[in-house]
Amino acid sequence: MRVVFAGTPAFSVPALEAVLDTCECVAVYSQPDRPAGRGRQLTASPVKQRALEAGIAVEQPESLKPADVQDKLAAYRAELMVVVAYGLILPKAVLAMPTRGAWNLHASLLPRWRGAAPIQRAILAGDAETGVDLMQMEAGLDTGPVLREVRTPIAADDTSGSLHDRLAQLGAALLKQALIDVQRGVEMSPRIQPAHGIEYAHKIDKAEALIDWTQSAQAIDRKVRAFNPWPIAEAVIDGERVRIHAAEPVDASGTPGAVVRHSRSRLAIACGSGALAILKLQRAGGRVIDAADFANARGSRPGSTP
Repeated sequence: MRVVFAGTPAFSVPALEAVLDTCECVAVYSQPDRPAGRGRQLTASPVKQRALEAGIAVEQPESLKPADVQDKLAAYRAELMVVVAYGLILPKAVLAMPTRGAWNLHASLLPRWRGAAPIQRAILAGDAETGVDLMQMEAGLDTGPVLREVRTPIAADDTSGSLHDRLAQLGAALLKQALIDVQRGVEMSPRIQPAHGIEYAHKIDKAEALIDWTQSAQAIDRKVRAFNPWPIAEAVIDGERVRIHAAEPVDASGTPGAVVRHSRSRLAIACGSGALAILKLQRAGGRVIDAADFANARGSRPGSTP
């Protein structure tokens, strides 16, 4: 089956591998190269890099709306378009080009967490589980009928990074089997998304990463995990602004923001309810260190405050 793949970040690469393993991938569409790293050098997306390694034609239009861009896409005569975290809106004309339409792999259990940041929003909300949905694309934002679904629990120590990697692999396996099945003539059973339970996963704003110690320890713990590896939760401890990379709720109390307990292995900060044991943090311009090293260097003692 002739397939055009559209994707950009690392999350999309396992899905591209599934397409390469099962279909004739005639072209890959990815976002234009962007500045990255300290030198702000123009860098190809992970999807583009993998496509070039595989010898696949790569297209990087700024938009899919111009007529010449659509003509070029149509010339690939794709039977199916597979879209995974591409980052551009597909016009109706593009969706209608492949004979089988377009499939989208989305990292949530739809209709919950439609939109840009479903992994982070699921952790922030304290969801017990999440998953990946394969859906038939239509004009609306993540509104199409669901073709296949895979679920996974969200563990108490899951970060956005760990969940991202697990969902990328689960989604790729789901997609691969669906591609095999459709080429064997297996009928899909689309599930129309219900009108209730809709939540939008709005794009993460870096300002959200600032910790408010009056919140509960559980809520702050979810923020630490949701914003790892980006943008990393920030807080003030003993008057110093730091980035918190790992933490866990503990049974302690005190004035929100105060150091209530620390030992050789942990530094605990009182919250609106409960306390948060800081496990790993990062001082401005420094490397990630154990909280014990920070406490020893600062001389933090129970009762001290930001």
